[in-house]
Amino acid sequence: MKMQFRDRTEAGQLLAKKLTAYAYRSDVVVLALPRGGVPVAFEVAKALNVPLDICLVRKLGVPGQKELAMGAIARDDVMVIDHDVVEWLGIKRAVIDRVVAMEQQELQRRDRAYRGSRPIPNVRQRTVILVDDGIATGSTIRAAIATLHQQQPEQIVVAVPVAANATCQELKTEVDQVVCLITPEPLQSISLWYENFSQTTDAEVRNLLAQVTEGIL
Repeated sequence: MKMQFRDRTEAGQLLAKKLTAYAYRSDVVVLALPRGGVPVAFEVAKALNVPLDICLVRKLGVPGQKELAMGAIARDDVMVIDHDVVEWLGIKRAVIDRVVAMEQQELQRRDRAYRGSRPIPNVRQRTVILVDDGIATGSTIRAAIATLHQQQPEQIVVAVPVAANATCQELKTEVDQVVCLITPEPLQSISLWYENFSQTTDAEVRNLLAQVTEGIL
């Protein structure tokens, strides 16, 4: 496996090749973490010929260092806190609460913007392939996993193009399978492993999800 992806589309196409056991199965659904995970997941779902939807999660960025996650939130009041980061930086509870309140508003905005009137997919007793464009600290994917566990799927498979090896090993204790194409050490930043890592826009997310709704996938 080469050590850099051209873009999220290519990463999704390569990732799909590792997931062929799930192709053409009526019990499988691919869930993407917006925004960056959607172009990756779109290619996976298209290759496997299975439904695509989103799993909304918001990273709790450290004030002044927004790329550094101190945790994440998801729907149904799910919250995951990275206690190592919080303790290392001495972040007060009031600061966390302020960031949570702000990100909850963004979570609701994205739900309206991306889902509109479409119902939340029923994943009970189904196999969920949870896709993002990469995993750094793991807080975001853990919040997604936590909210999915509440919905009692048959299996959860985490599938990403790039992540730290240690994070992949830890996640294997929380889900049924972890599929990751490259596990560079040190990881440093997800963006380093893509030639083009331009930010995925709301419009791109809506367009890809609209293609699914219209049956183009």
